[in-house]
Amino acid sequence: MIKSTRNTGSSYVVPLGLLCYLVFFHACVAQILPLQSQSQSSSRSKCQIDRITAREPNRQVTSEAGVSEFWDSFENDELECAGVEVVRHTIYSKGLLLPYYSNAPELVYVVQGQGIQGTVLPGCPETFSTMVETKGDEQFFDTHQRVYRYNEGDILALPAGAVHWTYNDGNSPLVAIVLRDTNNVANQLDNNFRKFFLAGNPSRQPPQSGPRFQPGQPGFQPGQQPAFQPGKQSRQQPGFQPGQSQGQRGFQPGQWPGQLEGFNVFSGFDFQMLMEVFGVEYNTVEKLTGQNDNRGSIVMAENFEIAIPEDQYQDNGIEQTICSTKFSANIASPARADVYNPRGGRISSLNSHKLPILNLLKLSAERGVLYKNAVLAPHYNLNAHSIIYVISGGSRLQIVGNDGSLVFDDMVQKGQLIVVPQAFAVIKKAGEEGCEWVAFKTNDDAITTQLAGRFSYVREVPIEVLSNSYDISREQAKKLKYNRQEGVVLSPRSGTSMEKAKNVLLNTLFG
Repeated sequence: MIKSTRNTGSSYVVPLGLLCYLVFFHACVAQILPLQSQSQSSSRSKCQIDRITAREPNRQVTSEAGVSEFWDSFENDELECAGVEVVRHTIYSKGLLLPYYSNAPELVYVVQGQGIQGTVLPGCPETFSTMVETKGDEQFFDTHQRVYRYNEGDILALPAGAVHWTYNDGNSPLVAIVLRDTNNVANQLDNNFRKFFLAGNPSRQPPQSGPRFQPGQPGFQPGQQPAFQPGKQSRQQPGFQPGQSQGQRGFQPGQWPGQLEGFNVFSGFDFQMLMEVFGVEYNTVEKLTGQNDNRGSIVMAENFEIAIPEDQYQDNGIEQTICSTKFSANIASPARADVYNPRGGRISSLNSHKLPILNLLKLSAERGVLYKNAVLAPHYNLNAHSIIYVISGGSRLQIVGNDGSLVFDDMVQKGQLIVVPQAFAVIKKAGEEGCEWVAFKTNDDAITTQLAGRFSYVREVPIEVLSNSYDISREQAKKLKYNRQEGVVLSPRSGTSMEKAKNVLLNTLFG
């Protein structure tokens, strides 16, 4: 115990344990906050946005069993401002995305298909086992960490530094859109997303044949299986050798960072060392390091059997640890909607309150559906950037900056990506086919503030404020405040007589 005396003459006793805790706590905070401040400051310095563009992927890499299409941040000011990168993986049936770890967390939305996901966490026990047959019909139980199944409409949370792999055990292509948060405090390197593969030789593309369309080109739809074009080479820096850093190979903004996706890290170690640490023969180490492997990062795995229990995530009332925490949740089901308008559409959100692992990633997501000509009321993201990917249909977006300038006013179509920076006001109106989208947000508890509708700021301030702010009469202010009774999703205001009668009936029933 430590005794301390004030100048008032009174004294008090501070437990030594508490004092040590306070010192340790402040030391930890002092280490964390500069990192966060440095990371956020770096991002803010690049947010000089006067024009926003809806974009399609600008780079693609083919593999034996799939294709990866990239929205590179170095060619996109908005992505650079948000501190994120985006990739769309198409994994064919029986395709395996090779095990890897990365310097930044990822948030995945499954656009179509199903699969099996493995996330290996340091220190967690091997709680699953699968019966495996080897050569000579020998059988044994293979133990491993927990794996789980995911389906269309699921969000997958992939922490930085953990080893991840995924397998398409379905009969159709698996399509997933992936956000990579390079500005996350977990990333202690530069603002480039770096994959560290643990198998294969992902930098090498497979043999290619047959002239057909490629992802990103006209006629390609996510989920289709493109054939490879003869002679097509990966966009990599000439003279690059494994083990060189970005600076060593002379990477400059505007060039293709073809090899930032990563090499097999085992390929850099000495063969004899690997033979010793694994206790295996030379030919096994040759396979381990990916020598002469040209299958790419997504490989065909025809013989793949793994046991997965059903209903893995039933709540048993026992406090969960990181080893048993849930890494996925469905966000597409109508039953999970947070906002629903039978005339306009629905919105579902997924934050760290619903999926606690997102608190570690500092990311969240939103899934939206707008019916034909419906409107998403004008709003802004209070504490996050929003990276929107259109799943189907299309909508007209208008985005306005703090200087009142219209930085975007155009249609955003299926397969396109657009960034709405923090605090920028946005309004969205669905086209004739309606619109469905997923939005990734750079905060695990992202907050949206409405600018019109029943839940907007207009409804929360006195009529006197509205009347004097806009120089209108009290009657006009009353109409401005109360005329629109719908909330976040607004139904179309015009249409045929039958549609108008239907809207009147629905308004009477649902308010």
